[in-house]
Amino acid sequence: MTAPSPRLTADRGRCIGAGMCAMTAPDVFDQDPEEGLVLLLHTEPPAAHRAAARLAVGVCPSGALALHDGGGADDRPS
Repeated sequence: MTAPSPRLTADRGRCIGAGMCAMTAPDVFDQDPEEGLVLLLHTEPPAAHRAAARLAVGVCPSGALALHDGGGADDRPS
């Protein structure tokens, strides 16, 4: 049995448009052209991009991103 893939979520209401996610993991995140808020390109990032996605969650200044490991735990700064 394989472990479930980690799942990303983004709270656009909390996002301040700093763009750290898109700069840190451009294959996983982007910014919408109108408001500059986070866009998820992959809710379940491929294995090759998971480390960058995890780093992007950690550097988000507004805490708008979370990475759920599939076992109920979240990676989100407090």
